[in-house]
Amino acid sequence: MLRRLQRISFGLLLVVLAGVQPSAQSARNLPYDHIHLAVADPDKAYAWYLNNLDGQAGENPGRVMFEPYAGRRPLPVLIIFLRSADAKTSDGGVIDSIGFSVSDVAAKQKALEAAGAKAVAPGVVVDPWGTKIELVNDVPGRGFHHVTLRVENPDETIRWFTSAFGGQRTKSGGRDALRYGRTYLIVTKGTGTAPSQGRSIDHLGFAPRDMNADAAALKMQGVKFTSEAAPMPNQFGHRTAYVEAPGGIRIELVEHTTCAWGKTPE
Repeated sequence: MLRRLQRISFGLLLVVLAGVQPSAQSARNLPYDHIHLAVADPDKAYAWYLNNLDGQAGENPGRVMFEPYAGRRPLPVLIIFLRSADAKTSDGGVIDSIGFSVSDVAAKQKALEAAGAKAVAPGVVVDPWGTKIELVNDVPGRGFHHVTLRVENPDETIRWFTSAFGGQRTKSGGRDALRYGRTYLIVTKGTGTAPSQGRSIDHLGFAPRDMNADAAALKMQGVKFTSEAAPMPNQFGHRTAYVEAPGGIRIELVEHTTCAWGKTPE
């Protein structure tokens, strides 16, 4: 009888452990790191975002952040510019738009239009290089606020991101979203959207603290790597890799290693 109870208890333990495995995977939280915009003239785009969206010079030349570097983590989210003469607009792509929180949406929209943006709806403009920008007034957050995805299956996409990168499931402006620190990843329904690579919003960026360990964990989950982790840091002191989420969402993994930000304490 005792042996039978022991076998039953062991079996129940296995069931419990199997049941918590997905939760353990989804409990991993990688910080949101950057957005990469493809533009014809990176210097002009850098100046435009710096001057018109209250940006600040980022970690490296040509990168813009929208909150001060406080010398501790989480690190500020960056916008990075990639030179491309033929990038398509973000509209129609799986990464639809980026968003900023401002104190006066109407006034900021008017100012952006005066700086060369095109209004497409109240609180929505397209920058001079084809990236759609949504403006919201979300107190107390100001600056870079969100990225909006348009996907065939929002629930499946949210589960994928939660499993791969963690995040807190929530709402933003009534839309389903995941929150990574101050940044929201808004996930909406969209049909026929194109992969992000080659469009003005080329890819998202997350920042593993340990590239080798996190890359191995993602591979165990079946995440598709389109570029393996670089064995050594690049000229900026970063190790990078690329993965792809369902629907052709391109994502860069960047480990801040030998750069100054990589030495930032928690």
